[in-house]
Amino acid sequence: QVQFVESGGGLVQPGGSLRLSCAASGFTFNTSSMSWVRQVPGKGIEWVSGINTGGATGYAVSVKGRFTISRDNAKNTLYLQMNSLKPEDTAVYCCAKGWGIPSPGLRGQGTQVTVSS
Repeated sequence: QVQFVESGGGLVQPGGSLRLSCAASGFTFNTSSMSWVRQVPGKGIEWVSGINTGGATGYAVSVKGRFTISRDNAKNTLYLQMNSLKPEDTAVYCCAKGWGIPSPGLRGQGTQVTVSS
């Protein structure tokens, strides 16, 4: 079945950086668009970024210019480099199969990112 294992989250000060990783399995990674989404308790899921099979990328306005999505098809791994982090970036970050808001079965459990001084 489709599985994702996210890692790389943690506590960081405003202005700091983190790199998230997502190891995917259970589907053909190199023929799938992939996304990062984030969720804050009590709020809906927000699409953060996506990358298609050709390497084209897209970003939410709130993170454009600060976050960079990438993929390594040889390792079935998705990445999110997050720079200039802000307190409002605090959330659980999940990787997902596809482009846009995924159904629950197509996203991982996530990794917590907390931006605080």
